[in-house]
Amino acid sequence: MQLHNGTPNTALLIKNVSVHYGAITAIRDVSFEVKQGEIVTLIGCNGAGKTTLLKAISGLIKVSEGTISFKGDIISNTPAHEIVKRKICHAPEGRGIFLNLTVEDNLDLGAWTCKGTPIQKTSYQQDLEQVFSFFPRLKERRKQNAGTLSGGEQQMLAIGRALMGNPELLLLDEPSLGLAPQIIEKIFEITVKINQLGRTVLLVEQNALQALQIAHHGIVLETGKIALKGKSSELLASDEVRKAYLGE
Repeated sequence: MQLHNGTPNTALLIKNVSVHYGAITAIRDVSFEVKQGEIVTLIGCNGAGKTTLLKAISGLIKVSEGTISFKGDIISNTPAHEIVKRKICHAPEGRGIFLNLTVEDNLDLGAWTCKGTPIQKTSYQQDLEQVFSFFPRLKERRKQNAGTLSGGEQQMLAIGRALMGNPELLLLDEPSLGLAPQIIEKIFEITVKINQLGRTVLLVEQNALQALQIAHHGIVLETGKIALKGKSSELLASDEVRKAYLGE
């Protein structure tokens, strides 16, 4: 189904989207676009609806109202496995890796749409080597069970698994949560490198300062609604944002 809205280089278009958990409204009438090749960050307090929005995009929860489109096609309420086939991959909050499987097995599961034909097998190997180039530690630990990894290594694995789907749109949910400062810096550096390879990134992040510093645009969610949105440089300069989210 085609949606004839958004600019020609719009990757993701969220239009008047609402999401409910029973009688509770988690997202209300949210609209924004993410252009191809951008990093856009969603910031806001806990419970603002950021994770809910990512889950709606990736097909994990239903949209009550409005539409979500990717590259002109409406994808609202499309099953999650079909969303992955459309090259939208999600590294969820809490990592969600399989702790009893090896690092390599977890990465292999992330590539289930990229295997089969000789061309797909070649792409799989290239994607695997790219993940290992981003995260050499995963290559060193490829035969270890994921449950034996440190928290930072598990986060690397979660991102690596999403990259194995060769995404055009990468959804990152709180990738720095609970990590040491040096690991956080590494995660943000890798996010920029991923974007520089041409992948569009929608980033949910509680570390508002670092997220806005690497993003092209930012969106502030408050109690399920958009409070502010604009260029990241504008939000960084906003007294309201600096006071509420940057600790100033």
